[in-house]
Order: sequence, then C-alpha cells, then structure tokens
Amino acid sequence: MSNETVVVGMSGGVDSSVAAYLLKKQGYNVIGVTMQIWQDEDVCQMENEGGCCGLSAVDDARRVANMLDIPYYVMNFKNEFKENVIDYFIREYQAGRTPNPCIACNRYVKWESLLRRSMEIGADYIATGHYARICHLENGRYAIANSVTAKKDQTYALYNLTQEQLKRTLMPVGDYTKDEIRKIAEEAGIPVAHKADSMEICFVPDGDYASYIEETTGQSSIPGNFVDTQGNILGQHKGIIHYTVGQRKGLGLSMGHPAFVLKIKPETNEVVVGTKEENMSNTVYINRLNFMKEASFAENKVYLGKIRYNHAGSDVKVKIIEDDLAECTFLEPQRAVTPGQALVLYEDGVVAGGGTIIS
Repeated sequence: MSNETVVVGMSGGVDSSVAAYLLKKQGYNVIGVTMQIWQDEDVCQMENEGGCCGLSAVDDARRVANMLDIPYYVMNFKNEFKENVIDYFIREYQAGRTPNPCIACNRYVKWESLLRRSMEIGADYIATGHYARICHLENGRYAIANSVTAKKDQTYALYNLTQEQLKRTLMPVGDYTKDEIRKIAEEAGIPVAHKADSMEICFVPDGDYASYIEETTGQSSIPGNFVDTQGNILGQHKGIIHYTVGQRKGLGLSMGHPAFVLKIKPETNEVVVGTKEENMSNTVYINRLNFMKEASFAENKVYLGKIRYNHAGSDVKVKIIEDDLAECTFLEPQRAVTPGQALVLYEDGVVAGGGTIIS
C-alpha cells in the first residue's frame, strides 16, 4: 500500500472516475481535480456544449469524488488552454496544416500545467484515465506502452510527453478493457458507470472547425482556386481552413474521377487536388521530435509508424537528418500523409517517439 499523494484529472467520465477509484484502493491519497479550460461562453452554452470541460462534467466529477470520499477541486487553466491549444489550432489551420489539439492539450495543459500545479500542492504524481500504460525500461527511460485493448488504445496522443512527466504519471486504466472499466464502475456504485464517451474536440463540439475559426478570429474565409499538380485552375474553394490533406468529400468538383486534396498552399491561397494515386506517398518528414524509448531513433531499425490516430500502422525506417528533422520512409505507400498531424513510432508495442509531419 502506498501513502503517496496523486492528483487525478477527472473529466466526469467513467475512465477517470475508475482511475481515481483504483488508485484509492491501492492506498494512494487521491485528490480529484477537474481542469476548467472553457473560455468565456455563457452558462447555457457551457452546459450544453462543454464536452469533457463543461459544467455537467464538473457536476459529475464532484459527485464521483463525494462518493469516493476524496477531496475535489476545480483548477482554472483557461489561459494555458487558450495559448497552447486554441491559438495553436487556429494558427495551424490558417497555415494550411491540420492540427491535433488533443496532443497539444496532453503535452502542455493536462501534463505540463497540471503537473506543475500538483507538485506545488505537494502531490507525488498525477493520474489520468487514458487507455495506455507507462513502463520504466531497463535503460532507465520511461515510455508509453499500448493498453491491453487495441480498440481504445490512446498512446498515439501521448507520444509527446517528456521523461519527467512520465516519471510522475500513473495510468491505472491501461490494464483494462473498456467493458471491464464499466463493470468496475458499476460494481463500485460509481454514478457515471454508463455515461457515454465524449468523442468530439471539446471546444468545437459541432465539428465545424472553419466556422469556429471564423467566429473566434472575426475573419471570414477568403475563397481561392482549386488547382491540379500542374497549376491548372479547376474551380474555386471556400477558403483553406475548410480543407485538409486527403479530403475527398465536399470539394464540389466534377473531374470524372474521385478528387483528393494533395496540398494546401496558404502563400497563394490554393488547394491542390489530384488522384487517389497522387494521394499516396512513401516518404514523410517530421520535426519537433520527441524521443521516448531511446535517446534517439535507430537508422536501420524498422518501426511501426502511425500517421493518424485511427491508422493501423505500417513499417517504416527513420533517418535523422538534422537535430530536429527526420526522414521517415514507409516500406509501403501511405494514404493522405497530412502536415500538422503526428507520426508516432512504435517498437514492440512501446512508443519509441515521434514528431510533427511537415510533408
């Protein structure tokens, strides 16, 4: 049994609630915290659209904390969330890239900010309800390992955590399947045992990214040209923030064959489209590298590389070109390699590291 203190990030959902329950059973002094990251919308909108951050999330988390008899607090991280997630999200779309706000939120808000605040109040660890496991390797490093259930595995969005963050983190849910977590919650009498999962990006609950960016910035999208790879004009687009590499639907082009977005060029306000074959590529360049399992990537090793959250993964070799630039060569062509997304590398079910896709 442990008498160490752990701050559990509680979203009001079943996963983080069971995480708090399991850690208390293991003997930790558990403190529940909900991260208040919602901006300045009115109360009704927060209630209806807040997702994992709204008022109902706070109410549910508080009910669970009361039932578990643990201290519970709401911590304000609005500024950190705006700077590291919302502003980044808008900036990336405006630059013709497709951001991954969950990765940014995990790295800079849920871990960096929450961990710092938790250490300040005397905690030894933070914990979350992510479906992933943390392993302490023989070489002394910490790494994220796949959860026991591939169906809910969330390691892709956690590749960017630092060694210090991993050292101070507990993830008890990664040893269970979702069905097992719901059963534990039900048997323990946790009131959110059957609460539905939140799937959308919390600050864009209707999924309309372009409208959100326009409303937040007060700037309307500027229409421009669809062009082919030779620069021939094919039609007019609604503004680059409406598109992402690999997109096929909603283009409004009649070309006699399926058309895919190949590239977004903010400098000329053009969206390049092409065929399914042109949408495939073997070579990917990444920067903002983060190493997890080892201090770097091995040049002759074959990793499993995932280029998006729901990508099954494919064999890839990696070559470090500069301090913060790597060339990744997939053994088979990949569909819709999207700038702004992450390429995460795995070895034997453990995250070796990853980076942000440039091209």
